Amino acid sequence: METIQRFTHRLLPITAFTRRTPLLARPDCGTRKPVFRPVLIAPRRNHSSGGVAARAGWFLGMGEKKNALPDIVKAGDPVLHEPAQEVRPEEIGSQRVQKIIDDMVKVMKKAPGVGLAAPQIGIPLRIIVLEDTKEYISYAPKQEIKAQDRQPFDLLVVINPQLKKKGDKTAFFFEGCLSVDGFRALVERHLEVEVTGFDRDGQSIKVNASGWQARIFQHEYDHLDGTLYVDKMVPRTFRTIPNLDLPLANGCPKPGVR
Repeated sequence: METIQRFTHRLLPITAFTRRTPLLARPDCGTRKPVFRPVLIAPRRNHSSGGVAARAGWFLGMGEKKNALPDIVKAGDPVLHEPAQEVRPEEIGSQRVQKIIDDMVKVMKKAPGVGLAAPQIGIPLRIIVLEDTKEYISYAPKQEIKAQDRQPFDLLVVINPQLKKKGDKTAFFFEGCLSVDGFRALVERHLEVEVTGFDRDGQSIKVNASGWQARIFQHEYDHLDGTLYVDKMVPRTFRTIPNLDLPLANGCPKPGVR
């Protein structure tokens, strides 16, 4: 999503200070001065034949490193390109599902990012976590915060989410993803959504989201259907992070609300 804000200029860490900028904190582009706010991402997963077995073993609670956090899965891994499975209601309170949720939150905060879906850590279950803090928002220019309608919100855990788009208004902003290193592209998203599902205690929840929070929800929800932002991007806006502030090609939509 990471999982969509005014995205950082690079994904690799340069200084200890810049590591605190979350992914998704840099959506908008256009003609502006470069902003060097790198994001620290997890090391690349080993995709050898043993990698799949190791991931499956961790999922079943039999991993060889029970205290180690899972890596972020990268584009190309089938788990990111196939629909995830629903969590059975009677399993929500299980130790296994609660461990998955705890790990997702820790991985998201470590990245740092403002959203993460279970498939991004190799788990094909319909679980998303998201959070946007005042600290994260403080790294974005004020004009961008206003354009994105970005407000802080507390940690949300949604199991088996259902997302309903509301209204006809949409916006184009740049998105990036912890599972797609080093690139950004414009993606059109609805400005308002309604999300229902279950929290980590198995209680029904309903969230009416707008602005940047709505974008994060849509980005993470797409992961559960095996869809990455690159599947919905405006193709000619796709670019490397160092080229993020270069002018858009003729005919490309400008960032902002339609």
